Amino acid sequence: MSALGDIPIHVEPAVAQSAGRTLGVGLGAILSELATLLEALRSTGEEGAIDLHSLPLGPNDVDRLQCILGSGEVDIRIDANGESRIRETAVSGLWWTEHRDAAGEPLAVLIEVARVPSILMAADDDLALGAVRLRTVAAAQFSPPGETAHDTT
Repeated sequence: MSALGDIPIHVEPAVAQSAGRTLGVGLGAILSELATLLEALRSTGEEGAIDLHSLPLGPNDVDRLQCILGSGEVDIRIDANGESRIRETAVSGLWWTEHRDAAGEPLAVLIEVARVPSILMAADDDLALGAVRLRTVAAAQFSPPGETAHDTT
């Protein structure tokens, strides 16, 4: 062969295997990326996420991905200007997260890679406000008669 054009080319569809089933290249790539993100979480503590809305997935791909990842024991619902639902998958460190607006329309569908999803972590300001609230209630409810509450902040 003397030129690139003389090289025979055969295009094969890209596939991956999971539990004996063939996956489209999209799902195989997602699973591979999730494995890479899990390894990074373990070795560096770096969290990650895959935004499923940003990917060109087929109509059944999301359902197949949910089946592959399975269900864990934790299912959390948060009501804050719309519902958020965070479900643990059967794969430790992978969380299926869906955020909806006040009308129930989907805003984001993510697979988060984290020990605990970041939305569940209390912010420092919220911790400080919680401590003040508890001290205020304790002082008002449980101080001896005639004693006034002292500011402990």
